[in-house]
Amino acid sequence: MTQVFSASTSIDIDAPPQRVWQTLVEPGLVARYMHGTAVESDWTVGSPVVWRGEWEGKQYEDKGEVLAFDPPRRLAVTHWSPLTGDADEPANYHHVTYDLAPLDGGRTRLTLTHGNSRSQEAADGMITGGWSPMLHALKDVAENM
Repeated sequence: MTQVFSASTSIDIDAPPQRVWQTLVEPGLVARYMHGTAVESDWTVGSPVVWRGEWEGKQYEDKGEVLAFDPPRRLAVTHWSPLTGDADEPANYHHVTYDLAPLDGGRTRLTLTHGNSRSQEAADGMITGGWSPMLHALKDVAENM
């Protein structure tokens, strides 16, 4: 069996879990923190998720599947993008899990775990270069809705 790697990061958000959850799944809010990305899903476990948009002048249509949908605690999806150059096959789909935990004062800790990477360096790079900046943008949207 091939070894796969994961990495995670957390951010504390000055908004209750229900509002953070809304920010994760409502298309109009997702577009605000994911560079205008249009997301489509019915959010049922086993259903597809599609993300469409433009990144650095290139149109993309990423896809995945809903693995877990437990409002307002956990959302997990797979994710594959043709922009990676990797073949569209299960081994190349990343696993992205969002865990929400309530904090005192109506706040939320959002932890994102990026998994199914080929190396620890690749997993860490996805956190640093992609997911951490996205979480800071999500925080801004959730706190200012």
